[in-house]
Amino acid sequence: MGAIATNQEASGIIPARYASSRFPGKPLAEILGKPMIQWVYERASQAKLLDQVIVATDEQRIFDAVEAFGGSARMTSPNAANGTERVAEVARQLNSTLIVNIQGDEPAIDPAMIDQAVAMMQNNPEVPVGTLVKRITSVAELTNPNIPKVVLDNDFFALYFSRSIIPFTRDIPLQEQWINVHDYFQHIGLYIYRRDFLIKFVALPPSKLEKIEQLEQLRILENGYKIKAAITETSSIGVDVPEDIKRVEAYLSGRAT
Repeated sequence: MGAIATNQEASGIIPARYASSRFPGKPLAEILGKPMIQWVYERASQAKLLDQVIVATDEQRIFDAVEAFGGSARMTSPNAANGTERVAEVARQLNSTLIVNIQGDEPAIDPAMIDQAVAMMQNNPEVPVGTLVKRITSVAELTNPNIPKVVLDNDFFALYFSRSIIPFTRDIPLQEQWINVHDYFQHIGLYIYRRDFLIKFVALPPSKLEKIEQLEQLRILENGYKIKAAITETSSIGVDVPEDIKRVEAYLSGRAT
C-alpha cells in the first residue's frame, strides 16, 4: 500500500501514546493553554522541508484532540512495541520518500532541526538513516547515562552509541577534564528514515547490543547499516515527568512561538 515516490517528499510523523508509567496522558498535558501534542505539531509544521505532519496514535482521546485543533492524525495498532513501529505503520500508507520520526514530548522543538535533518538526507541519497548530534559542554551531560553518547567517523557516520562515556580518554584520569581535550557528542533523538528502510528496520528482531544499552538505534548498526549524523547547536527541552511542565512553560514563555 503506497509506492515509494520518485521525488524526495518528506513527511513528519509524531508517535503519541496515552499510557506512560511516569506520566500517563502526557501528550494531552496542558502547556500554556494547549495540549502538548499541539505544541509539537505546530512547531513541526513550521519546518520548511516537510510536506505534511501526522500524529500516529492508538488512543482515541489523542486522535480527537489533534482533530480538534485542525491537525492530521492516524489511528495505529495498540500492539505497536514502540514509537518507531507506530511511525512505520503510518509510513506504509504514504508515498513519501523520507519519514521523520518527531518525538511527541518535545513541545519546544526547533523546526530548523527538522529541516537540517531532511536536507542532509536529500543531499545524501545513499544514506538509509539520519539523525542529529550536539556537542556535550558539561561534565553533568557527559556522565549522565540518560544522555546517549555517540562517536562519529570522519564522514559523520555513527560508529557506536552508548550510555557510557565514549571514547574513554585513557591518559587523563579526571573525567572532568575530558571535554577539554576531545569533542564529545550527545545523540538528539530525532530520526529521519528512507521509507523503504524504515519498513525493513522494524521487521528486524531486537539486537543484542540494543537490549544491553536499551538504545534502539544500535539495531541498525548491528545489522550492518549506516546512520549519518549532522551536528546541531540547538537544544530542546523534553517532558518526561509532570514536574517538567513548569520548566517547559518558562522556556516557551520567553520565546516567540
